[in-house]
Amino acid sequence: MSTSQASPDKYTQVREDIAKAFPNEDYDDGSFAPVVLRLAWHASGTYDKDHKDGGSDGATMRYKTEAEDPANAGLEHARHFLDPIKAKHSWISYADLWTLAGCVAVEHMGGPHIEWTGGRRDKGNETDCPPLGRLPDGALGKDHVLDVFVSRMGFTVQETVALIGAHTVGRCHADRSGFDGPWTYNPTRFSNQFYKLLLNVTWVEKKWDGPRQFVDEDEGEIMMLPTDMALLEEPFRQYVELYAKDQQKFFDDFSAAFLKLIELGVAKRSKM
Repeated sequence: MSTSQASPDKYTQVREDIAKAFPNEDYDDGSFAPVVLRLAWHASGTYDKDHKDGGSDGATMRYKTEAEDPANAGLEHARHFLDPIKAKHSWISYADLWTLAGCVAVEHMGGPHIEWTGGRRDKGNETDCPPLGRLPDGALGKDHVLDVFVSRMGFTVQETVALIGAHTVGRCHADRSGFDGPWTYNPTRFSNQFYKLLLNVTWVEKKWDGPRQFVDEDEGEIMMLPTDMALLEEPFRQYVELYAKDQQKFFDDFSAAFLKLIELGVAKRSKM
């Protein structure tokens, strides 16, 4: 059965198998959900609206060129996590599986439901990989965020702030990105805590041999990247303040922005 022929109930079975497999005491904070969300994000965030290439269609992170992009370090854990699901449901494309799993991860962690639609196809050549360097670099600042999200991918400033709110879950690893630590105190619960902490914590530069990042002044238990701190500047700050006050507004806007992200570059198809 091809992806385009799959019935909605088939996708329901895939969703259930993904959600059941997330809990794992041996991985990070006890769940694979955050890293699977990151996989869906990074598989989609290579889109270029001017060149009309990149994005989730194709699942080109299966190939060495994209898989070994330093920005994708550690995502082999998410891809390997999904391999048994792919083996059980061989009809689904990797491109659909990765993006669907990201949506399931958000909902599994207490976030909003995302109206995902199937129909992506896998591309079959290493040459289909998009150019490296398109994913956000957490070490940079406001201009970089605007360039990646607004200029290249075509998001609004508000959508950009909503998407970066995915940092409410997960953590960085020194042996992958170079950065280290979780953004929030509950890295497996999807909420608006990222924005609240960004606004209300006193952030200081971490004193260590790694890349520039910020930690909370009191205990150094949580961290922020330079790109996160850039959200405290204009034109972003008003939306950080909005989402810190209104979690439902964040959920609504994140759901719409994330759906737009995983649809970038995907060929139009009829909904099932």
